[in-house]
Amino acid sequence: MARTFRVLVSVVVIGALGYGAYETRDRWLGNVERMLGIHNAAAPGEQAQGQRRGGQGQGQGQGGGRRRGGLSQFAGPIPVLAADAKSSDVPVYIDGVGSVKALNTVTVRAQVNGKVVEIDFEEGQDIKKGDVIARIDDAVYKAQLDQAVGKKAQDEALLAGAKRDLERFQRMVQTASGTQQQVDTQLSLVAQYQAATQSDQAAIESAQATLDYTTIKAPIDGRTGIRNVDVGNLVSSSDTTGIVTLSQIKPISVLFSIPQQQLARVNAASANGTLAVQAISSDGKTVIDNGSLAVVDNQVDPTTGTVKLKANFPNDKLALWPGAFVNARLLVETLKGVTVIPTAAVQRGPNGTFVYVIGQDETVAMKPVTVRQQDDVQAVIADGIVPGDKIVTTGFARLQDGSKVAISNGDSTAAPNATTPAADGQPVAANDTQPGNEAQPGNGGQQASDGQRPHRQHGGQGGGNGNWHGGNGGHHRQGNDANATAGNANVDNSNTGSTTGGNDSASSNSNNAPAQQQ
Repeated sequence: MARTFRVLVSVVVIGALGYGAYETRDRWLGNVERMLGIHNAAAPGEQAQGQRRGGQGQGQGQGGGRRRGGLSQFAGPIPVLAADAKSSDVPVYIDGVGSVKALNTVTVRAQVNGKVVEIDFEEGQDIKKGDVIARIDDAVYKAQLDQAVGKKAQDEALLAGAKRDLERFQRMVQTASGTQQQVDTQLSLVAQYQAATQSDQAAIESAQATLDYTTIKAPIDGRTGIRNVDVGNLVSSSDTTGIVTLSQIKPISVLFSIPQQQLARVNAASANGTLAVQAISSDGKTVIDNGSLAVVDNQVDPTTGTVKLKANFPNDKLALWPGAFVNARLLVETLKGVTVIPTAAVQRGPNGTFVYVIGQDETVAMKPVTVRQQDDVQAVIADGIVPGDKIVTTGFARLQDGSKVAISNGDSTAAPNATTPAADGQPVAANDTQPGNEAQPGNGGQQASDGQRPHRQHGGQGGGNGNWHGGNGGHHRQGNDANATAGNANVDNSNTGSTTGGNDSASSNSNNAPAQQQ
């Protein structure tokens, strides 16, 4: 008996504590709402008690009426945004990802061995073809040139003497003073000296070329990089690093790849003339430079199923830099006079793509369409609509074939079903308006949007129909009492919000005072 008594006492104490905590919660919420200035929050504790006492009867007697009232809020035209179908010329692009490459790249190396005595460029300098880059000590190579010149002079002197002897022997043969053998031998000696002279000339030219190699000049127009050798260092023709790398970046090239399925289309377009190419920045919108297609690779990469293309750009503003990744957009065709609509207007269903066309009587008709191509902004329609048709672009939540609509002026508050981007990049859905309790721009009593949390509203009359409105995926609550029946809930759904109703009830006059945003 004693144990049973202790158990009963414990249950009673726990129940009393729970009831007291619940009462304290309602009173505390009432004080908080009065501090925040929420309307009709004078006596939430008493209102909650009255609602608990009459909750069951009101839920049974008025639940059906409230549900009918909740449905009545959808009566009337559905607010939408619309746009006209237009006829326009639409360019057709093939996009690819590639990298920037210098039109010409040269690693400047020494062709002779020696010590660097002079550097005649600044790092990052634009130089022209033939400008001096560096000089190597040329003392040894000058001596070799002088030696070749002297050897040629020696052989030329011997050649001149041999020619004089040949003339003398020829006169002696004519007077029978000499023999023909002497003439023939002298002819051979003259030819020998002539060959030696030619060999000496070649040695002079070789020595001169070697001497010229001591002055290192730019082979192309371009920009110098970071130099690898300083004055005083020994260099040789076997060095792989070179003195500096010279890159031609005006003009410049872009190598990019496209799927092999597009190759036939590109070749067909190239047969009609040079194709234009745009270099696009990483945001996918900004055009860095405009150029032309230079060459299509002669084979497809079997590992990736892509083919490489090369385009040249003038790069006057130096916006393209060797080694950088870039998006390339190849123009292969321009569609003339096609029908275009915003991409957001195209809807997809079990039977394919369709759009809602607004008629003269402001009712919508669902029409199937064939989309030829589309991007993030506009869609090209092959058939189904004609230019001039008014197409619904936003507000599809409650649309169906034959629905009555009201075209908004583009303000998100005037078009409840229109979704607009919030500050955090997520779509924001406006709330539906109710008959007799419409949400006007600036009336914070009906909406809490732009990432704000929804606010509880307490009605001044127990058992009424309080409304909760939350934007941007917020939760909708109704009423005050967690113990009220589901018949007391008046649910207001927005495009993206979720609703938790059926447990609370609030005043039906919630539109008489604006709600405050946290």
